[in-house]
Amino acid sequence: MKKFRVLLVDDHALFREGLGMIIASQEDMDVVGEAADGLEAVVKTAELHPDLILMDIQMPGMDGIEATRRIKKENPTTTIVMLTVRDDEEKLFDAIKNGAQGYLLKKMNSAELVDMARRALAGEVAIPSRLAGQMLEEFRRLSQLEPREKEGCEDLSPRELDVLNQVALGKTDKEIAAVLSLSVHTVKTHMRNILAKLQVSGRREAARYAREKGMM
Repeated sequence: MKKFRVLLVDDHALFREGLGMIIASQEDMDVVGEAADGLEAVVKTAELHPDLILMDIQMPGMDGIEATRRIKKENPTTTIVMLTVRDDEEKLFDAIKNGAQGYLLKKMNSAELVDMARRALAGEVAIPSRLAGQMLEEFRRLSQLEPREKEGCEDLSPRELDVLNQVALGKTDKEIAAVLSLSVHTVKTHMRNILAKLQVSGRREAARYAREKGMM
């Protein structure tokens, strides 16, 4: 029987240890490596060529979404399933847009997690039913946008567009956090994702790009 090669990515060693025990107990899975942050995950993927990556979404340094984007660019056949403690729909959309095959909550039991992981490896989207409903609602919303509004901004989530609007107004991260009722850390994460998706080097360039494309 072929064993799927699994890479575990999480900044908490105890969680990695517990997850590793669950995966190692499966007849068709084998843990080939671990990583404590997104950058290490990118490096380990290049070295180990895993079939499946179970990746924490929120980590210091490079987060799971950016790591997923980079890994999928170089290793498009690698299956990545995000793990999170919160059912944040914006993170869900970002994860799927950047190549994740699944988005699972850490509070689920081990049997459910393994079943979802196998579904992802089989090419199915591994998302809990409630979150799948949220995705459908978002797709319906996007389908109803006016053509001009949709053009050029399809890669940005609604919250990223909110942040970009504030950036164009010259607001700092702290000011944006106050206006949108977010943490500064969340604003910084959104900003990193915006720069990556628009392929620009800084916030001023991102704001100028948005104005030129009629995204504001």
